Amino acid sequence: MLTYPERGATRHEPLPEGYHHLRRTEWIGHGRAAFEAAGTRVMTWAAHRATGARVAATAGRAEPGVRVRVSLGAGPLRMAAPCEVLWTVEEPDRTGFAYGTLTGHPECGEESFLLELRGDGSVWFTVTAFSRPAAWYTRLAGPVVPVAQRCYAGLLARGLRRAVAAGTG
Repeated sequence: MLTYPERGATRHEPLPEGYHHLRRTEWIGHGRAAFEAAGTRVMTWAAHRATGARVAATAGRAEPGVRVRVSLGAGPLRMAAPCEVLWTVEEPDRTGFAYGTLTGHPECGEESFLLELRGDGSVWFTVTAFSRPAAWYTRLAGPVVPVAQRCYAGLLARGLRRAVAAGTG
């Protein structure tokens, strides 16, 4: 069960009030091949895995209704984040998905991962999220959590850039 009422709110502006908002957009590469390679990595969880996260999903590809558990950290400090894919988009110039938090997630909210192939051929990746603490330890961490989320978004983009540049999309 989702832990917040604003299901699908990362699709539209403005993001819901009462949450921390994140929007990070980074250049990934240039051209259709770069867009398609990065899109495959985003939609098949490879972008998440490239950050060092463990990913367990009920399907190999992001689709509405797929459950995914992303975990970060090591040993007793490993933190698991159960989510459900809420929406996907696979268009000629946009590819991505959003997932929402489920019971047991340390945060409450939604996050989207969207690639865009612009008219000039440049490929851009945007992470958009709204969240607030859902566990005692994320409340205790205070302002560290939004910084960590921003860093994670950067790791995703960096991994996509490297894969596209290396031709391993």
